[in-house]
Amino acid sequence: MLLKFLLLLLSLPSIVVLCLDVFNDDVLGLIVFKAGLLDPHSKLLSWNDSDDTPCKWVGVKCDPNSNKVTEINLDNFSLSGQISPSLLRLQNLQKISLSGNNFTGGINPGFANLWNLQSVDLSGNSLSGLIPDELFQQCGSLKSISFANNMLSGEIPVTFGKCMTLIYANFSGNRISGELPSNIWSLSGLETLDLSNNKLEGEISEEFGSMFSLKVINLGKNAFSGELPRNIGSIVDLQSVDFSENAFSGLIPESLQRLNKCMSVNLSGNSLSGEVPDFIGHMQSLERLDLSKNRFFGKLPFTLGNVRSLKMLNVSSNGFVGGLPQSLLNCDNLVSVDVSLNMLKGKMPNWVFGLGLESFSISGNKFKGSVEFPPLRTNAPSYNSLNVLDLSSNELSGVIGDEIGGFKSLKLLNLSNNLFIGLIPTNLGDLNMTQVVDLSHNKLSGSIPSQVEKCTYLTTINLSNNNLTGSIPSTIGHLTNLEVIDLSHNNLSGNLPKELTDLSHLVTFNISDNNFEGELPAGGFFDTIPVSSLNGNPSLCGSVVNQSCPAVHPKPIVLNPNSSTESPDDNYPSNSRHKKLMLSISALIAIGAASFIFVGVVIITILNVHVRKSADRSALPLAFTARGDEFSHSPTSDSQYGKLVMFSGEADFGSGAHALLNKDTELGRGGFGIVYHTVLGDGRSVAIKKLSISSLIKSQEEFEREIKNLGKVRHDNLIELEGYYWTPSLQLLINEYVPNASLFKHLHGDSSKTALSWHQRFGIIVGMAKGLAHLHQNNIIHYNLKSSNVLLDNSCEPKVGDFGLARLLPMLDRYLLSSKIQSALGYMAPEFACRTVKITEKCDVYGFGILVLEVITGKKPVEYMEDDVVVLCDMVRGALEEGKAEDCIDQRLHGNFVVEEVIPVIKLGLICASQVPSNRPDMAEVVNILELIQCPSEGREDELE
Repeated sequence: MLLKFLLLLLSLPSIVVLCLDVFNDDVLGLIVFKAGLLDPHSKLLSWNDSDDTPCKWVGVKCDPNSNKVTEINLDNFSLSGQISPSLLRLQNLQKISLSGNNFTGGINPGFANLWNLQSVDLSGNSLSGLIPDELFQQCGSLKSISFANNMLSGEIPVTFGKCMTLIYANFSGNRISGELPSNIWSLSGLETLDLSNNKLEGEISEEFGSMFSLKVINLGKNAFSGELPRNIGSIVDLQSVDFSENAFSGLIPESLQRLNKCMSVNLSGNSLSGEVPDFIGHMQSLERLDLSKNRFFGKLPFTLGNVRSLKMLNVSSNGFVGGLPQSLLNCDNLVSVDVSLNMLKGKMPNWVFGLGLESFSISGNKFKGSVEFPPLRTNAPSYNSLNVLDLSSNELSGVIGDEIGGFKSLKLLNLSNNLFIGLIPTNLGDLNMTQVVDLSHNKLSGSIPSQVEKCTYLTTINLSNNNLTGSIPSTIGHLTNLEVIDLSHNNLSGNLPKELTDLSHLVTFNISDNNFEGELPAGGFFDTIPVSSLNGNPSLCGSVVNQSCPAVHPKPIVLNPNSSTESPDDNYPSNSRHKKLMLSISALIAIGAASFIFVGVVIITILNVHVRKSADRSALPLAFTARGDEFSHSPTSDSQYGKLVMFSGEADFGSGAHALLNKDTELGRGGFGIVYHTVLGDGRSVAIKKLSISSLIKSQEEFEREIKNLGKVRHDNLIELEGYYWTPSLQLLINEYVPNASLFKHLHGDSSKTALSWHQRFGIIVGMAKGLAHLHQNNIIHYNLKSSNVLLDNSCEPKVGDFGLARLLPMLDRYLLSSKIQSALGYMAPEFACRTVKITEKCDVYGFGILVLEVITGKKPVEYMEDDVVVLCDMVRGALEEGKAEDCIDQRLHGNFVVEEVIPVIKLGLICASQVPSNRPDMAEVVNILELIQCPSEGREDELE
């Protein structure tokens, strides 16, 4: 009621102010706020505009005396929309918490006018824009503020340093850039400051030491540089210090030892150097110490054993030498030790198994000797707690003892790349919680124990590069969670058990360089297994290895010529009776065989006729003649006619579809099929893809489920999937028609056409990035990114197509993806060739990086000259290193481009095309970077004319 009246008042502006004063300010402010929101789960149903007071509304608290709203808490309500300024009418508001929703727009500076406001939490939304200066101009009573995990940009306002009432401030997980305002260190009452995961830079001022109340400081994942503040020890109440993943250099400050209350120190991912000082052992409250991924050297300090409270120690990826200090036995609370990727050596520190660790890794060092697991007993501390044991890439030797079966909680066991000998323990099967077992690259012998079937959670088993013999136990087919099996480079033999086809999650099965024989299992994963996974087994047969299997005939009936069933008074001599018996059996066999063959021929003939008729009927809706006759269709699911489904509205293939699947209307060909242009019965132009992977495609049910999921994906920079058509022998995808050809044709087609301007190219790059980011947000990997799969509309806006079609395949096999789908040379990420690297969204990021360079240079990813092959990525990288990046820019631009944009975009493209997946940014980060690179439009006009 009130809302309707408000809408009426808004149409009469002259009386709005007068009339609004009649209503309760709190009710009015909240109802108008609600009116601008989407509330999909009706969480705000109790907010009734006819109520006199909102004090009983969900998420609202009031002062019991005045009935004025003092608190709004709508955390995780799935609300979306903008935060209305109507909330500013709530003058008694002390706390507002809207975290974990999807609010958009900017931050209203008017919050500064709410003098009673003490706490603001807008974290976990989609807010954008700058943090307004006015917000901290007059802080009033503000004590706590959080804008964490939004999309805010710009710099931290200088006025922030004037908000002396603040106790808690969290701006983490945004796009905030620039240097910190110098007066931020004057916030002497601040107890928590979290600016992590932004783009902040510069050095940390020595004035940092004046924040005497600070307890938690987190500047991780930024671009800060210089040395760590030497006077950090002045802040004696510090409990947590996180300067990780920046560019800090130099030594650990000596004053750090004065932080007796500090429980966590994280300095990982920097360029810190020198030896770790002994005073670390004086920090008696320390529970977590992470010095990984730096340049530290020397020995690990023996004094670490003095820190009895220590729970987690990570010094991996440094240059430490010597051994692991045995003084760690004094650390009763230690649960995780990671000293991997250093230069530590000496005997295997078997004493660590007495610590009761949950995770222990010494991978990538030079430890020697045998591993002596504790005796099997259920009350051993390591057996009850150890989850991760990684001893890989050392020089450990001896046998793997039966005691390994005592680690009942173990989830990862990695003993690879060592010198272990002997048999695989049979009680490996006792590790019934283990998900990954890697014993590869050792000298193990004997057979694979059948008891492994008890490892029901196992997803990966790698026994490659050993001396194993025998066959694959059929019980391995019971491990239904298995995704990776690598048994390559052994001496295994025998037939492959048919039970392997029960492994529905299998993505890698490598048995190369063994002595297996017989026919490959049929169905599922094994129909598309790459040949490289089978090489070195010359006696294997089947279509995949292009070797037919020998026919198997039934054994002939053989009668013993010396046997006799006659009695002494039989009328025939023994040999005569035998001949008669043999003759009758032979005759019976011949007659039976002839009858069987005759019946078989009749049955096959009948079946062939039936199949032909069924095929004719199922293809009927899409059958065309040379005369271009239109076809009929049925909107039903009857298999006789096929099934046509449109995701929005109704349409048919009747009127106007006379040229469907006609070569004259062909738009292009790709790894998944041929695309045609046609017009539906309602006049809509569409692009129809005739899939060419019918032999690999899943069942109709799975096909429809995947296509319907892809049909839900909507974005301005993605080609819309409008529907599909199904018969067992023919599948069509009905896509939005984009009229302005592909990006490939614009870059490499008819040179007489006007070349794309830099402004258009930059827009294309941004649009592609946004489209891919949206796909990744919906957990969809493109797999087939290339310029021919990017179409341009009449405004030169890009639309990415052919996404997610790999989901239609029975499995995401690397060989199939690389040879059939990733048909465009140069776009494919290098991890497709490396079976140990997981295929993720970072593969798309690589392809996007190549596309960026293609758009800028106008050159194909790989070009063949008369006597040379030019790889675009290498050419651009070389030119950039020589300071000649501008020479790579498409000559058709004639110098009309913005240098401040094009060079950073080239660098971004090269970063995206990094050989190492972890070095590539996420697509969401790419979009952010491009928006930061883009110059204001006013500055572009003169340069681009």
